[in-house]
Amino acid sequence: MTNRYDRYQRLSFDRPHPRVLRITIRSPLKMGAMDSILHREVSEIWHDVDTDESVSAVIITGEGKTFSAGGDLNHERKVCDDYRLRMEVMAEARKLVTGMLDCRKPIVSAARGWAVGAGLACVILADVSIAAKDAKFSDGHLKIGVAAGDHATIIWPLLCGMAKAKYFLMTAEAFTGEEAERMNLISLAVPDEEVEERAVAVATRLAESAPAAVRWTKLMLNHWTKAALPIFDASLALEFIGFGGPEGKEGIDAFLQKREPQFDQDNVA
Repeated sequence: MTNRYDRYQRLSFDRPHPRVLRITIRSPLKMGAMDSILHREVSEIWHDVDTDESVSAVIITGEGKTFSAGGDLNHERKVCDDYRLRMEVMAEARKLVTGMLDCRKPIVSAARGWAVGAGLACVILADVSIAAKDAKFSDGHLKIGVAAGDHATIIWPLLCGMAKAKYFLMTAEAFTGEEAERMNLISLAVPDEEVEERAVAVATRLAESAPAAVRWTKLMLNHWTKAALPIFDASLALEFIGFGGPEGKEGIDAFLQKREPQFDQDNVA
């Protein structure tokens, strides 16, 4: 392992194959939720992977029986009130998406349990996404009163079509890995006990393939996704405007206080 990974506190690394780097999300919070350190690290790791010539393919997975339940709402409540912090987190959110798209190495995600918000972004933006059939997914933004930003608008309509994207993003309804495969939001859904094994097999196959051909194929296919970058930037801006507004504050407060949010239906532009 090279020294470039020593600085990471919330990500651990191992090599299931000499040229495959497996990244494991290790959060101190329940359900693998992302504290401020983890959120920053998942946005920065892709540059280090991209420039590591000992790596030909990457796996990103969660620790134990969950992937990541997304952002820590206690931290996100601070984001609502602190403009500087809000801009920092918004920049990290953008870097996570563009970092995964720009990383030349093929990325395989291996998801078990819950994947929400930024956790779901790491699953879906992977080049090959593998999840347990009983994994639980949700975008979740609408539940806390902010627009679906993150990764959703850049990739969901392309993968699953506009009808499904609108339904699940506007309702924030949860769905399983099996349902995600059926609507083409992920590559493969397999039994829970097979997720890691299948991810290693796919990453090994990619790592042993012609490296330039694999990278160039990823590059060309990602132009379809990058065509939506202006839409993504607009959605990200609107999401973080929402964090600073009354709906974001009420949505997060209600979630933390375990009550139903009371949104003002007349206070809308």
